[in-house]
Amino acid sequence: MQATLKKMVSFTGVGLHSGASTRLDIVPAPVGHGIVFRRTDLTPSVDIEARWDNVTPSKLCTLMDNGKGVTLSTVEHVMAALAGTGIHNALIMVNGPEVPILDGSSAPFVHAILEAGIRMQPAKLRAIRVLRPVEVRDGEAFARLSPADHLEIDFQIDFDDAAIGHQEKRLDMANGAFLRELADSRTFCRQSDVEAMRKNGLALGGTYLNAVVVDGARVLSPGGLRHSDEAVRHKMLDAMGDLYLAGAPLLARYTGHRAGHAMTNRLLRALFADPTAWEWEVCSDALETRLPGAGVASYADRAHPILLAV
Repeated sequence: MQATLKKMVSFTGVGLHSGASTRLDIVPAPVGHGIVFRRTDLTPSVDIEARWDNVTPSKLCTLMDNGKGVTLSTVEHVMAALAGTGIHNALIMVNGPEVPILDGSSAPFVHAILEAGIRMQPAKLRAIRVLRPVEVRDGEAFARLSPADHLEIDFQIDFDDAAIGHQEKRLDMANGAFLRELADSRTFCRQSDVEAMRKNGLALGGTYLNAVVVDGARVLSPGGLRHSDEAVRHKMLDAMGDLYLAGAPLLARYTGHRAGHAMTNRLLRALFADPTAWEWEVCSDALETRLPGAGVASYADRAHPILLAV
């Protein structure tokens, strides 16, 4: 079944790159609405559907574009939260050009969604089944979608900084794995990257409190890491959000090696460019139990770390 929130949830914070104060509201939406972003600071307001073909290439974040000059950036963390909690219909109203970064993870969004409650809707849910492998490459980096009966994410990263180094992780994303394993993992960068970005007018809202900043073997952010492999977990979180721009849950294994936002979007474009590589599937009751959001509504009634951390 499709699902939405029981009531609106709201957030205020700064944009990671713009540094501008922003309000974001996630509003319940009817059956078949999908996920839609609305720029409420414009007159009239402008809607952008959360779809792969409304993404414009960007290395540092996922940037939505309505094709007429209206953009909205850094949507990946809220998209990951919606995917991980099984929200299929929502209107996301933002009064600026960038989603607030909050603590740099998806945990605040997840917490609020679970506290608001999830309302099941009387309509069948469709998923996108990948039928054969599709891959994109850029030098040593690659991203691949392969057939699977549920969403799996397999990711590897390599950084010179000893605080990160080589990390790899593979997860079956069914039944709340996103909440347990990935949702609280924060965006990360190197101190040298921060300095370079700020010289170019970026990362103006970044602090040690909304990102993990490393310098060689040192973690500069107070409190250190939430997980020893927080960096690769966050890359998987980003992939979860970017893959949800397919427009429906994916039944596939995603493999990423040094991949980022732009590469994952290229992968979705390659998938949908080949009609023999995928098909729609109406979800049976049994299939729904293998989706990322299955059963997560019960987490709101538990003293789970994802709720205690925010």
